[in-house]
Amino acid sequence: MSRYDKAHKDPQGPGDQRPTALNIIHDNALEGALTGKVAVVTGVSSGLGVEVVRALATTGIRLFLTARDVTKAKQALGDQLQDTKVELIKMDQTSMQSVREAAKVILSRTNAVNILINNAGIMAVPELELTADGYEVQFATNHLSHFLLFQLLKRALLAATSHDFQSRVVMVSASAHRIYSTHPDNYHFQNGGYHPWVAYAQSKCGNIYMANEIDRRYGHLGLHGISLHPGIIATDVGRFLSDETKEAMKQDKMLRKVLKTPEQGAATTVYAAVDKGLEGKGGKYLVNCTEATRGPDDGQSSSETYVSHTYCPQKEAELWKDSLEMVGLEDDE
Repeated sequence: MSRYDKAHKDPQGPGDQRPTALNIIHDNALEGALTGKVAVVTGVSSGLGVEVVRALATTGIRLFLTARDVTKAKQALGDQLQDTKVELIKMDQTSMQSVREAAKVILSRTNAVNILINNAGIMAVPELELTADGYEVQFATNHLSHFLLFQLLKRALLAATSHDFQSRVVMVSASAHRIYSTHPDNYHFQNGGYHPWVAYAQSKCGNIYMANEIDRRYGHLGLHGISLHPGIIATDVGRFLSDETKEAMKQDKMLRKVLKTPEQGAATTVYAAVDKGLEGKGGKYLVNCTEATRGPDDGQSSSETYVSHTYCPQKEAELWKDSLEMVGLEDDE
């Protein structure tokens, strides 16, 4: 149960009674309360990332932000970048080398990170695209780059954890993970079968598996992984959607009711990152600022429930092992 359950019972569209990211900060009495702590947020050039930053900035936390397009991020963040506690770093998530370089910059500024929010992502790329590293672009951007960033910042996350404020890794997944799990023999569609939504679903399932495995491996050390579905929000992540699909979504009355503003869409991310009720907890998939409930394996991409493959220790461990190999790292266990 969550204090926000009632607000989500009967949604009435963007701007309704559902909480915003700033509401989460206020309800946890965190204004100015996180001074001295550090957070890293990826994907801050538009949409949810911007709103996450705006909310976290009110806590006094030091922020390291990454974006592929730094110019666009500067325009989107505006006055936030005037704060001396906020630093913007270029990171192209289609390049593992770029991730390494960004992590190096962060670690040159701090040796402790309390919160890592892996927010950046792309959705439904129409045709199969491979990165320069040879990886399917959605898998690389949404999963592998975040996996590598975590590995590079892991010591800093472990160093920052304390009894009263344990470190958190927040993975922004999506309800689309329900339609397709990870497939080790075809991560990059080298055996064919590419479909925009299948590739997206696999990458988003990978986000959940990564969070679950982080909690399994490091939860007892005070480092926790949490994943979430932010909701349906009209942001730039939908730029690859066809005009026909966008028009059909506009005409869908039920969809219009559950649609959130970016401020509301960022709420579950901020909830996962700082809500006091989640202190010392992890391995959870959240929806609407609460833990998701089990639903049917119906192949529906927009349902707010989880399915049988959402939690799968065998596949989580398998993806972890394979991801280490893809980014060229050894297992530390």
